[in-house]
Amino acid sequence: MKNKLFREFDFFKSQPQNIRTLLVTNMLYALILPIIEIFVGAYIMRNTGSPSFVAIYQLCMYCGIVVTSVLNGFLLKAFKVNNLYSFGIMLSAIALMVMMFVQSLGIFELGIAGFALGASTGFFWTNRYLLTLTSTNDGNRNYFFGLESFFFSLWSILVPVAVGVFLAGIDGKSVLGYQFNVNMGYQAITVAVFFIALCACVVLSKGKFSNPEQKKFIYFKFHILWRKLLALAGLKGMVQGFLVTAPAILVMKLVGNEGSLGLIQGIGGGVTAILVYVLGRVCKPEHRMKIFGFGLFVFFLGTLVNGILFSAIGVIVFVLCKVLFQPLHDLAYFPTMMKTIDTVSAIEKRNQYAYIMSHEIGLFAGRAAGMLLFIGLAYFVSENFALKYALVIVGALQLVSLPLAKHIIGEIDKKYANQ
Repeated sequence: MKNKLFREFDFFKSQPQNIRTLLVTNMLYALILPIIEIFVGAYIMRNTGSPSFVAIYQLCMYCGIVVTSVLNGFLLKAFKVNNLYSFGIMLSAIALMVMMFVQSLGIFELGIAGFALGASTGFFWTNRYLLTLTSTNDGNRNYFFGLESFFFSLWSILVPVAVGVFLAGIDGKSVLGYQFNVNMGYQAITVAVFFIALCACVVLSKGKFSNPEQKKFIYFKFHILWRKLLALAGLKGMVQGFLVTAPAILVMKLVGNEGSLGLIQGIGGGVTAILVYVLGRVCKPEHRMKIFGFGLFVFFLGTLVNGILFSAIGVIVFVLCKVLFQPLHDLAYFPTMMKTIDTVSAIEKRNQYAYIMSHEIGLFAGRAAGMLLFIGLAYFVSENFALKYALVIVGALQLVSLPLAKHIIGEIDKKYANQ
C-alpha cells in the first residue's frame, strides 16, 4: 500500500507545473466548498425557518455568477487570469464572513448576501475553467478531474462531520462565563475559511499562467455543437441548484440539526472519493459516458426514494445518492465540456472565454428554472409538496442528459476530430 501511494505521488509530480499548482489550489478551496454548499443553507434555515428563503438566496447567488462572468471577460484585458482567480477565492471567504456576522436575515439581506457570494463564485469558476482548459488536454483531463474530485469528495466527508460536531458541541456551552451559540460557531468557521482561502491564493501565485489572446467574447450565435452543449449545461444547472439547497433543507426539516447533516454527508463520501480517483486514473475518454449514465441513474433513484418515503430514511438515502452522483457527474461532464470548447473554438476561431461565459449563462438558465420550479410549487401548492416532487421532476429530466452528451461526443469524434 505504501509503495502504491508513493507511485501515485510520483505520477502527480510528473504532471506539468501548472496542473500541479491548480490541483493543490483546488484541494485547498475544496475545504471551503462544503461550507458554502451545505452549511449556508442550514444557517438560513436556522435563522428564517423558510425553505423558500433558501431558494431566493440561491437565485440571487446565481444572478451574481452571471453578472461577474461577463465582467470577468472585460477584466481579463487588464488583469492576469490567476489574479482574478485569487480574487474570486478571497471574495467568497469575505462574503461568507460578512453574511454570518449580519444580525438579521430578511429577504433584502439574503438577496445582497446571495448576490455577493455569487459574484465571488463567478470570478472563481470562470477563471478556474479557463486555467484548466489551457493547462490540460483531453488525454489528461480524466486524471485531473479524478484527483480533483477525490479531494472534493474527501473534504465532503471530513469538513461536514467536523463542522457539524463543532456546531453541535459549541451550542449552549459556557467558557470563562461567556455563553456560546450556534451562530457564533458559524462566525468562527468563517474566520478559518478566510485563512484557508489566503493559503490557496499563495499556492496559485506559484503557477506560470498566461491570459488568452484578447478577442471579442460576447456572441449570440454559436455552432450547433455548442448550442447542444448549452442545452446540456441547462440540465446540469437545473440539478446544481437543488444539490446546494435541498440536502440542507431536507435534513433540517426531517432529520435534525447540523450535526446530523455533517454525519449524513460523510457516510457515503469515503467510497466515492476512492472511486472517482481510481476512475480518473484508469479510465479513458471513451469510458466517460458510462460513468455519466451511472451517476444520473443513482441521482434519479435517490430522488424517487426521497419522494416516496419523505422521511429521515428517505433523506439519508437521497443524500448518499447525491454524494455519489456529484463527483461522477463532474468527472464525465467537465472533460466533455472542454473537449467541445476545444473543437468549437477551433471551428469558429473565437476566444475560448466566449464559450466559458456563455456556458455560465446556460447553467444559470437551468439553475433559475430549477429554483423557480421549487418556489412555484412551494407557493402554489405547499413546501412539502415541492420538497417531495420537485427533485423527482429534476431527476427525471437529468436522464435526458445521457443521450444528448453521447450525441455531442459522437459528432465531435465523427466529424470534427481533426479540427
